[in-house]
Amino acid sequence: MTGEAPILLWVRRDLRLIDHPALVAAIATGCPVIPVFVQDASVDRLGAAPKWRLGLGLEHHAKALRAVGSRLVLRSGPAREVLEALVEETGAEAVYWMRGYDPEGVERDTAVKEALVDRGIEARSFAGHLMFEPWEVQTGAGGFYKVFTPFWKAVKEREVPEPLAQPLNIPAPQVWPESEALADWALGAAMRRGADVVRPFVRLGEAAAQERLGNFMAHKVGEYVEARNLPGVDGTSGLSENLSLGEITPRQCWHAGLRARNVGKAGAETFLKELVWREFAYHLMWHTPRILTDNWKEGWDRFPWSEDEQSAEVIAWRQGRTGIPFVDAAMRELYVTGRMHNRGRMIVASYLTKHLMCHWRIGLKWFEDTLIDWDPASNAMGWQWAAGCGPDAAPYFRVFNPVTQLKKFDPAHAYADRWIAEGRLEPSRDALSYFDAIPKQWVLSPRDPYPAPVVDVAEGRMTALNAYANRDF
Repeated sequence: MTGEAPILLWVRRDLRLIDHPALVAAIATGCPVIPVFVQDASVDRLGAAPKWRLGLGLEHHAKALRAVGSRLVLRSGPAREVLEALVEETGAEAVYWMRGYDPEGVERDTAVKEALVDRGIEARSFAGHLMFEPWEVQTGAGGFYKVFTPFWKAVKEREVPEPLAQPLNIPAPQVWPESEALADWALGAAMRRGADVVRPFVRLGEAAAQERLGNFMAHKVGEYVEARNLPGVDGTSGLSENLSLGEITPRQCWHAGLRARNVGKAGAETFLKELVWREFAYHLMWHTPRILTDNWKEGWDRFPWSEDEQSAEVIAWRQGRTGIPFVDAAMRELYVTGRMHNRGRMIVASYLTKHLMCHWRIGLKWFEDTLIDWDPASNAMGWQWAAGCGPDAAPYFRVFNPVTQLKKFDPAHAYADRWIAEGRLEPSRDALSYFDAIPKQWVLSPRDPYPAPVVDVAEGRMTALNAYANRDF
């Protein structure tokens, strides 16, 4: 590189300035750096909520870049064509980016790298979305881990690099390439009126993520072991939203967790395990990409799940009107906040795939469309784990009882009362907000009677257990 030719920094799910190896490496060359985000097919395919949240993240990140003398250039089209065109326009001699791990992204990135190298352009990808690269963690036999506990034992003492500092400034080119307007992309269009409801719950950008992490370590991590299971308590970090778009890195969270553990905070080890659970999901996606689309365990293709996405039971589940308060409260929390408590995710997934005997892909697609913290690996592994056909799903025949689970983890009914309006004289503001977020054509009102259960809990459990007992695999 000449030192005057710019480097294109291909921005993806890494909307931050702190702990950004590709950015730091680009600045270290002494060349001007041009950050660029490409709206390609992977962006077009995003569901309503994650696409809207991405738009908010891009707008915020563009402001952060301007604060350090840079810009975010926006272009749309196939990534290879866009980057090759920008190389021609700018005279760039290198393209740097943070590595991705989903199968379609890997295929795209490989093709982009090959095309750029063929043109004599340096193309480098950097680690950072994970703490441990999938090909670097192996069993004693040289394979990959398929069970979480041995995976945790294998990585828990590994050294994780310290996070990189934020650059003070980013060298700018003499002439900036033209950028498309983010507003013209209309990334939030599919959210419709739900955007105004969800927006107050969004914690946008890396400064908010850092604040979230600091607050959790200062005030919550000590009670995390128990509090993380209580949906009516604000006992989790909430960082999944920011991790999903790279507004904070797992190694920033890891080192904060290590510091908390070293000073004796009780829940720190459990927090570290949750970070490694995320890693486990990504490693499985890398080694067995079928986890995103097909049953991970062999033999489950013959299991008698219903795939009718428009059945009355599935519609009731989507609407949060199953007549089961824990399920309905969790689904309504999703509509209002764009997120769902982890205990709620387990309950709604178990209920859909076991009590209702509906295919896990129906739930996976719904979360894909409605979660602002949507993450391809975690979403897929979570649904397959709950359904019984995924990794670590032992015993696969466990059926959560959503009634007793609510009594155990929400004994004061704080969670159910917060999210369910029907039958209450003075519903909470959040319970009423659900009716502002949902499609008008549903014609639902807080004055409606609360629905009777679509499936009796005991009857649904027996249906699932009979299906397991009569399975032919």
